[in-house]
Amino acid sequence: MTAFLQFVVDVLALGGAYALMALGLVIVYGILRLVNFAYGELIMVTGYTLFLLGGSPLPWILMAAVAVLMAVLTGIVTDHVAFRPVRTKSVTAVLITSFAFSTLLQNAALLLISPRPRSVPLPDIFSETVRLGGVVTPVRNLITIATAVVLLALFALLMKRSVLGLAMRAAAANFTMARMLGVPANLVITSAFAISGLLAGIVALLWLGRSASVAPGIGLEPLLVAFIATVIGGMRSLEGAVIGGFLLAFIDTSLNHLLPQDLLKFRDAFTFTAVILILLWRPEGLIRGPAAGRRT
Repeated sequence: MTAFLQFVVDVLALGGAYALMALGLVIVYGILRLVNFAYGELIMVTGYTLFLLGGSPLPWILMAAVAVLMAVLTGIVTDHVAFRPVRTKSVTAVLITSFAFSTLLQNAALLLISPRPRSVPLPDIFSETVRLGGVVTPVRNLITIATAVVLLALFALLMKRSVLGLAMRAAAANFTMARMLGVPANLVITSAFAISGLLAGIVALLWLGRSASVAPGIGLEPLLVAFIATVIGGMRSLEGAVIGGFLLAFIDTSLNHLLPQDLLKFRDAFTFTAVILILLWRPEGLIRGPAAGRRT
């Protein structure tokens, strides 16, 4: 029973983080039909903002708020620099500018800060543990679960009950038709990038809580995780992104518990094998999103 409870807590904590990452990626893809490959750098921006504010007298919660705000602003800048100027062009052009902006941010961190990992300030609660039903688990896992529940609930309310949410859903279903009906296209797209940045910034705080350090390449793993989760769940489905995130966490955690110690180094190979099997069964993902409309 104790082992099962530990497994559940691990899946929920990891799945909550994965689901939020996937949502941040798929909300942009749902409207533009394009993957934002600079998404991982929002994690990096959040981490380096915390690092730069580490010596200030500000309370940590305020530093965290500034770091998340920087991720939001960087998300909006990504739209204006990498997507908006070329989004009416070919898909290849947008992908290249997305990669280029990602590389630009990484190299800026390398040149202006350091190529080596830097420590970020974290409150003591991130390193504390708590006993829960006989299971000793890091408090940050419970924080991750609670944060994921709150954000997913707020996101669902935003998409279903607000004018902005309805506009974003309409744009995701058929962008061209939504524009013809008066939906402000640039506002919807900028809002999608801002929400993506908000989710990435919050996830970054939870992600950094595991290592307490930031490096220029820290965004690669979250980007890969988010991309795999959205592919599993369905590239055009917000619900699918959440399900894909939790399913990927279930696979990873199961392998951690079941694989012998000498096979753990091959965990990624087993994970990708499971993903391939899922896609062979459901090539479009577990949940099919709205029919693809034109992106411009």
